[in-house]
Amino acid sequence: MIQMEIGGLGFDPRNLSPLVLLRDPEEMNFLPIWIGIFEAASIAMELQGVHPPRPMTHDLLKSIIEKFNAKVSKIIINDVKEGTFYATIELESQDGKKTIIDSRPSDAIALAVRTGTPIFVSEVVMMQAKLVNAEKDAEETKKFKEFIDNMRPDDFTKYYKKD
Repeated sequence: MIQMEIGGLGFDPRNLSPLVLLRDPEEMNFLPIWIGIFEAASIAMELQGVHPPRPMTHDLLKSIIEKFNAKVSKIIINDVKEGTFYATIELESQDGKKTIIDSRPSDAIALAVRTGTPIFVSEVVMMQAKLVNAEKDAEETKKFKEFIDNMRPDDFTKYYKKD
């Protein structure tokens, strides 16, 4: 699994559908996930620190989890089928028991921003749906190639014992 964070919210310019953009900490890989307008608003409000006078659905869910002395331990975007993303919410009770709940990624992410929960993406999803930062990818590839080109056999003497 790859830990990701929210890189931003926006609209797909082709169809004006809202999307959340997840990114890895090195900003090498990005994962756009198209979401509903209400979930986008819920995520945006929390990210901007706007709190409505009454709890919204994701606030309610957070309160229920807390009242049962549980916590959200992780969010996992675990599958993508025919362009539809799937997620799970992992809850952990006070006694350490874990419960996995099926979720839409947008609801899981909205809950994650409210609880400070880490968001993970499975390798399968990343391989199928990620966008690569070509500039950073090219930079890393160049650095690695330079490293390889400048290696000498003596560089490895500290890793093996001479007889």
